[in-house]
Amino acid sequence: MQELVKANKGTAKQIKVASKIKSQFEFIKQNYVLYLLLAPAVILTIIFKYVPMYGATIAFKDFSPIKGITGSEWVGFKHFTSFLTSPNFMEIFMNTLKLSSFELLIGFPIPVILALMLNQVRRAKVKKNVQLFLYAPHFISVVVVSGMVFLFLSPTGPINAILSIFLDKPISFMSDPEAFRTIYIWSGVWQGAGWASIIYVAALANVDPQLHDAATVDGASLLQRIWHIDLPTLKPVMAVLFILAAGGIMAIGFEKAYLLQTSMNLPSAEIIPTYVYKRGLQAGDYSFATAVGLFNAVINVILLVFVNQVVKKLNEGEGLL
Repeated sequence: MQELVKANKGTAKQIKVASKIKSQFEFIKQNYVLYLLLAPAVILTIIFKYVPMYGATIAFKDFSPIKGITGSEWVGFKHFTSFLTSPNFMEIFMNTLKLSSFELLIGFPIPVILALMLNQVRRAKVKKNVQLFLYAPHFISVVVVSGMVFLFLSPTGPINAILSIFLDKPISFMSDPEAFRTIYIWSGVWQGAGWASIIYVAALANVDPQLHDAATVDGASLLQRIWHIDLPTLKPVMAVLFILAAGGIMAIGFEKAYLLQTSMNLPSAEIIPTYVYKRGLQAGDYSFATAVGLFNAVINVILLVFVNQVVKKLNEGEGLL
């Protein structure tokens, strides 16, 4: 009797699965035009994102350009062990983690504050001019920004000209390892905060003005209206953007860090991306550089999962990914 019941359950389950597959096939058949429109994007993603992942196997090989990827000898975790046991591993890892963490903690809230301030500007013309002023730095090349940093902070630059009123000798900011993180982070905030605020400004545009009018009639102050009306509107957007930013916390920009490096500030300026560039492209150690880059990617994935779980708990169990 029990065997008959189990057989019936198995048959019912198979029928249910078959029915589900049939309904999905019918749905695809009815909406095949949409899938055809989606196909080019999927194909391009597979070709340029997934197929190149095969190249990551050289992290586990002694890669030789002559032998190619398939002909190179497997060495397992040799390059990972070499990186993790190298004398400068902890310095490079902590430099990357500190720089990206401080950049996230300092740079993330500033676009939100800018958006809240812009939302209070009622004159459209003034608001457009302010937005143009804030967005403009985003379109300046990283090379130009780095050149501006060197120019303004040089011993003969305008910053030292002002400080000379109070100090006896100029400060060599770009040669000071302790000043590198501050320079890197705040130059990045200046360049990207305005552009990053666009999403928040767009979200605030959907707030019903009647909510603010009603709150004003009830005697709510400006800060109270921002706290109870504007911030709850931005909360879902902030959560998603924070997850994405935290997921890429180790994928810090290579260009500016490399351009701002000097022989004197290297103890604070050497990070994983610049280290990979020097070992991989300049020194030609492709397998080792790939292993370091793969290690960096794994840390990013772990951080992404961790931050997503934290945000789920903060949002009462409602996940955002």
